[in-house]
Amino acid sequence: MKITKISAIPASPGTTAHPMFNFPPWNYVFVKVETDEGIVGWGDATCGPVAVASLVEEYGGMIVGEDPFRIEELWQTIHHRYFTRGGPIQNSAQAGIEMALYDIKGKALGVPVYELLGGKMRDLIWTYGRWDGPSPESAAEFALSQLERGFTALKGDPFDHRGLFISYEAEKKAIDTLAAVRDAVGFEVELLVEVHGRLTPAEAIRIGNEMEQYRPFVYEEPVPFENIDAMEQVARGTNIPIATGERIYSPFTYFDLLQRQIVAMIQPDMIQTGGIGQMKRIAALAEAQYVGVQPHAIHGPMEVLAALHVDASIPNFKIHEGGMRPWFQDACIGELPTHRDGFYSVPEAPGLGAAIDEDWLAAHPPHPEPGWAPLLGTMPSKQFSKVASP
Repeated sequence: MKITKISAIPASPGTTAHPMFNFPPWNYVFVKVETDEGIVGWGDATCGPVAVASLVEEYGGMIVGEDPFRIEELWQTIHHRYFTRGGPIQNSAQAGIEMALYDIKGKALGVPVYELLGGKMRDLIWTYGRWDGPSPESAAEFALSQLERGFTALKGDPFDHRGLFISYEAEKKAIDTLAAVRDAVGFEVELLVEVHGRLTPAEAIRIGNEMEQYRPFVYEEPVPFENIDAMEQVARGTNIPIATGERIYSPFTYFDLLQRQIVAMIQPDMIQTGGIGQMKRIAALAEAQYVGVQPHAIHGPMEVLAALHVDASIPNFKIHEGGMRPWFQDACIGELPTHRDGFYSVPEAPGLGAAIDEDWLAAHPPHPEPGWAPLLGTMPSKQFSKVASP
């Protein structure tokens, strides 16, 4: 079998990426790899800018005519082609191609991708719902609605400030929201708190100590992810388990982070780290430090499917991030896994488990004004003050 063509196809469902926060529509970049035996593989290279599509096709041209079964060799060929390598956009292009190669190999052998990763260790994949809301009362109400759907773990970002410096009002609102949600759902439900890296170390420590009484499952990205020294300062100053990693794209950064033994859970992104193989390598680094892994898969359906296969096959899987959005089934050929009682089933069809419907792609071109969540917050900030226009 030989690769005959690799294409990148940007598309948008045209709907908000997150109804709770009313994010603008995203543009997704789907990767199609064709072979001379008629087997087609699909992947996802979504990372924000659709410029990644041109890189997918440039990289794809390097491996046309090659054997799609030699996944690691082809990944390394692409990775080492240029002097500079390893950034999030380059990794995303590689990931989209690599996912599609795994999809082809699984389809050709008649097995789900997890069988190519050592087999599955679990039949069900624990996942979580949300506890977000514009007020403590609405967050508690929304959390209860998530319990009715069967979730036993919920995540929320209660921080509504702009910039890096939080006001007393925004801090109080965040703590009050967590308290209201905990009071509503009880302590049997796990609550994950995410910050998206919007606190200073001193503020993160103070707030973490305030939150400790509500027993968060993890305190996610309390400070900006780039500064591991700052993350270590927070970890040493609080008793809440720290999680980070959804924006860390290099295994070398993970190596540094994990050696310090300051996190309880890492969240490597299935796309921006470079794909399935890189996820397995990063998970192995974490296993050596007794750290759990929560694959981050918030983009398209092929990424979520790929993450579920990794979830099933690694020993230190902790919880899954990334749900099946309402439009996913419309965009796919093949039945997608569904959530039930807080768990996803593992995809069992050959390959990743589904294919992208090309008629859907044709009907959903890229959005002309896409967005990406800036998470600026809505509460007043002295650092972002503006003089009103006359």
